[in-house]
Amino acid sequence: MDNGLWASWYDIDPADETEWLAWLHDVYLPKLLQRPGIAWAAHYRNTGGGESMRELHRVAARPDEAVPEGCAFLLLVGAPSPHTFFNPHVLDMQETAEDGQRLAKRRGLRHEFYVEETRVDGCAIEHRFPGSTSAPAIQFGAYRMRTVEAELELSRWYSQQRLPLMSRMKSCVRTRKLVSVAGWAKHGVLYEFSSLADRLADHEQPHESKTLDPQAWTGKITSNAVYPPGSPFVGERIWPPVR
Repeated sequence: MDNGLWASWYDIDPADETEWLAWLHDVYLPKLLQRPGIAWAAHYRNTGGGESMRELHRVAARPDEAVPEGCAFLLLVGAPSPHTFFNPHVLDMQETAEDGQRLAKRRGLRHEFYVEETRVDGCAIEHRFPGSTSAPAIQFGAYRMRTVEAELELSRWYSQQRLPLMSRMKSCVRTRKLVSVAGWAKHGVLYEFSSLADRLADHEQPHESKTLDPQAWTGKITSNAVYPPGSPFVGERIWPPVR
């Protein structure tokens, strides 16, 4: 029961990183998991995603308005419903003065709250069992579409092409299409992979070359999306540790 998702992208000063991560992983996140309704939490470090992702970042449309630019880390938290995060509001829940001081060290912080629209399991679903956290490696895209017509085409593309493709991908654990209930983006998609190396091997296949091809269906979808800074995010899980 994790149809609600809270995502937080941020940067941290390199001088504070070691101490911050130790506190987050050893103190804050274990306390967070004790709160009623919280199903799981996972913390990821941005790894870049390889050459194809760098090219997508280079050409991706970005917002005209100011949007927080943090993207070094991504914290994901699952719950039965997005409303779990608002009663009480998780952003107001700081149990100690130290919590507030530590959390204030984040820079370029952006929060978004999502509800799951649909999901498909991939060939590597054995890497995720009921009640577990998200997979060892992820790709998370947050975005808006330029027009209503583009939104309609987006839903058709996910239903007919993208989700069926992900269900057949060897490295894919699960793919979740999300819709925002609060935050800059309207849409989100969380791809879970067995490992970064497995993801990279799959993304070298011919179907991924169509991501930026304006003649391909995937390329047309990409060209009609507007992404916040740092999206799509590709990262490896650093908490809980991957075993």
